[in-house]
Amino acid sequence: MKNIELKMKIENDIYSLISSTCSQRINSKANELHKAIVKKHYNATDVRIDYFRKRLVMDLVIDDSTYNPNTINTFIPTFKANFYYLDLQDFLKSCIAKDDRSIAFYASLLRSLNFLDEHHKLLKSA
Repeated sequence: MKNIELKMKIENDIYSLISSTCSQRINSKANELHKAIVKKHYNATDVRIDYFRKRLVMDLVIDDSTYNPNTINTFIPTFKANFYYLDLQDFLKSCIAKDDRSIAFYASLLRSLNFLDEHHKLLKSA
């Protein structure tokens, strides 16, 4: 029961964080969050977000079998993709997966970018 509650809390935290970072001026921390979500969802190696033109440019990994974490990977087959989005918040929320590995990734992402403390401070002051 606690495990389900924890998953739901992390999921709600990431959704509310997406909402808050999309509704204000985008800073470098929010940009890193957005890129990490897109990289995770699309298995992309390089993501660039043009907030003004509402575009995402990324390199999608075609074949994971050539990747070896123990060596320097000089060649990984990728495909250049250029996406247009209407609403960044809706787009990022659609990228959120609800499986156990993804939830663990989002929890570590929240911790690593120090969003948890800031988010809880915002909730307490509201």
